[in-house]
Amino acid sequence: MELRQLRYFVTVAEELHFGRAADRLRVVQPAVSQQLSRLEREVGLRLLDRSSRRVRLTPAGERLLVEARAALAAADRVAAVAAELAATPVRVLRVGMSPGLGARLARGLEILRQTNSALDIELELVATPVVEQLAAVARGEMDLALLRAVPAGEGLQVLELWPEPVAVALPASHPLAGRPAVRLRDLAALPLRIPARASNPPFHDFALGACRAEGFEPRLGRPTCDAADTLVEIGNGPPTWALTYADAGLDAGTLKASVIQLDPPLTASGCLVVSTAKAPTCVQSLGAAFGSTVMGPPEVTGSDGGAWASWGWRVR
Repeated sequence: MELRQLRYFVTVAEELHFGRAADRLRVVQPAVSQQLSRLEREVGLRLLDRSSRRVRLTPAGERLLVEARAALAAADRVAAVAAELAATPVRVLRVGMSPGLGARLARGLEILRQTNSALDIELELVATPVVEQLAAVARGEMDLALLRAVPAGEGLQVLELWPEPVAVALPASHPLAGRPAVRLRDLAALPLRIPARASNPPFHDFALGACRAEGFEPRLGRPTCDAADTLVEIGNGPPTWALTYADAGLDAGTLKASVIQLDPPLTASGCLVVSTAKAPTCVQSLGAAFGSTVMGPPEVTGSDGGAWASWGWRVR
């Protein structure tokens, strides 16, 4: 049974005339008669009484007419929803980021949705090392990265958007762990745990630069990977230290590690990283969204979605 057969049947039932039904359907009359005969054979019922003078519904035809109209109405609703979805496709935003930036990412996405209401934005997080994120952004395979240190590289635009307070992680049993704050040079005798430059060049260079600015070359311990794992190792291994971010202190107490403020304070730059190929209006909107510190639409131009036409969205 085809929807076309049901539509022909309903039209003939409403007109009670094959010629008028054919005119409404914009087909030739034999086509209407052929489809109605096929429908009757498929359902095994006579739906219409035909004579040279008139056409009328049989009792079975009257009963089936109700269901045929309901089926056609449901099909029309499916077509309407499909047309609406096609007019507003899902735009996929592929994002990489440093650990601990989930709240900023969620807030930025909400602002993008508020200021570009015509877009249905779907997030796809890319969990790869920082160096791979940067390469993917430069190649256009990833839309943006949110990082907690300033990267460099060909094909990248970097917007420094917010300050990230930096702290020190020490074993909770270390004598310096009881102080309200420490100086970097107080830690010069201990091995420093930082990511290998091959995996995270921005933070590796930031940590070494901070130590050198304080007048010492740090002793490097084994490279780190995940920030949470680093706290576990510092709390349960031989005395070492690491530069971390202030929010890491929320979990340190249960890991036998302490996160302590620095004196003088040290901050890194929170950054949005996009390809140099991205349109300036898109970069402006992204910077306003992910640099925001409060929920609400930023005051940017091009918020009707038109500025995003040149973004190169992936459509799902």
